[in-house]
Amino acid sequence: MPAISAIIRVMESAARKAGGRLRRDFGEVEHLQVSQKGPADFVSKADQRAERILYDELSKARPGWGFMLEEGGDIPAEPGKPRFIIDPLDGTSNFLHGIPHFAISIAVQEPTLDGKGWGEISAALIYQPVTDESYWAEKSRGAWLHDRRLRVSGRRSLNEALIATGIPFLGHGDIGEWTRIFGAIAPEVAGIRRFGAASLDLAWVAAGKFDGFWESGLKPWDVAAGILLVREAGGFVTDYRGGGQPMERQQVIAGNDSLHSRLHKLLVGALR
Repeated sequence: MPAISAIIRVMESAARKAGGRLRRDFGEVEHLQVSQKGPADFVSKADQRAERILYDELSKARPGWGFMLEEGGDIPAEPGKPRFIIDPLDGTSNFLHGIPHFAISIAVQEPTLDGKGWGEISAALIYQPVTDESYWAEKSRGAWLHDRRLRVSGRRSLNEALIATGIPFLGHGDIGEWTRIFGAIAPEVAGIRRFGAASLDLAWVAAGKFDGFWESGLKPWDVAAGILLVREAGGFVTDYRGGGQPMERQQVIAGNDSLHSRLHKLLVGALR
């Protein structure tokens, strides 16, 4: 195991502090104040409290860095400095229904050389408060669960593969497109799961629990950390065109080299 870098320690410390607050709120979820941002799009006091803790801890540890926050919007970075991309509570609907499957997702995105945009994700952490699991990765340093190296699944055949996805719902996603993709993939695989937290879906692909994943309409804070985890665990992540812009196009296909290729072929065929 490589020495854990300072930035991963900073991210994990912040996530654990926010995660403790989420665990307490989860134990009293029926008393939380909840508001609605849009159709089937809810935000609770738990999201806001966790985000405030993350912002306070990370901005104190890394002054001048920028933020892309799910609830708080964008906070510009000082010239030449990276930014954090944060989802303080991925799986809000699970959380509000008392389902113990949700996570904190934090990624570090580097500025482009010209300083006019944003480039690669260099560090990632996904923390699951209920199980106290920290999935983390750094560019060119591998993906890890605590001190255990992660590798994507070695399965090569779709008929042995367990695939994760997200399902469109009220006001979110293209149900017609998803139905066509599902109709193409489902008959070919051993199973499909929808657990409701994309960050954990991708962490589980990196850990080899899921063999693959597809979903569209995801925001950067849903997938930024998970994309790096899968790639550093030896997997492939692309958009639906097979290109390298899953975050920008809000389309994700993930898996090992063999299963990614097979899933991509089925998906493209379904969308013709």
